[in-house]
Amino acid sequence: MTGFSNKAIVIDGRGHLLGRLAAVIAKVLLEGNKVVVVRCEQLNISGNFFRNKLKFMSFLRKRCNVNPARGPFHFRAPSKILWKTVRGMIPHKTERGKDALRRLRSYDGCPPPYDNRRRVVYCHVGRLSHEVGWKYREVVRKLEDKRKFKAVHKVAYERKLKVRKALSSSLRTFAAASVCIT
Repeated sequence: MTGFSNKAIVIDGRGHLLGRLAAVIAKVLLEGNKVVVVRCEQLNISGNFFRNKLKFMSFLRKRCNVNPARGPFHFRAPSKILWKTVRGMIPHKTERGKDALRRLRSYDGCPPPYDNRRRVVYCHVGRLSHEVGWKYREVVRKLEDKRKFKAVHKVAYERKLKVRKALSSSLRTFAAASVCIT
């Protein structure tokens, strides 16, 4: 990914953390490369959804003190949120920073020129460790499968018990009602 290239680096944003990806993109842009980020709507932000929503709503209320109708007008599209995050990591008021921002393209979804291109997707640490000699990948995978299986069956079992309990209580009330009638 380092070094100058005429071809744009296409990055699939799915599953990446917003700030960390933005930092990598800012560095690559300042090196002189073109970057295209697709599927920005699937970027992750660390933390609780509700807390992030409150922070963003607070950010949207920030306006000009003198005349709030003047703005600033805040972006709501995921691609523009990524763009503004990257802009905050680049000296965008200098010529070098302006040129770097012109080399960035961000899209919601995967538009036609990039849907057939190979996208940069970063690797999982587990796969990397396995490739360099970690011997417990399969053991951890089996244990995780067991844990998930137990969790699913525990929920199903609890649901089954709840249904049985409701059924038995309704049968008892029905039996009591039928005894009172006769």
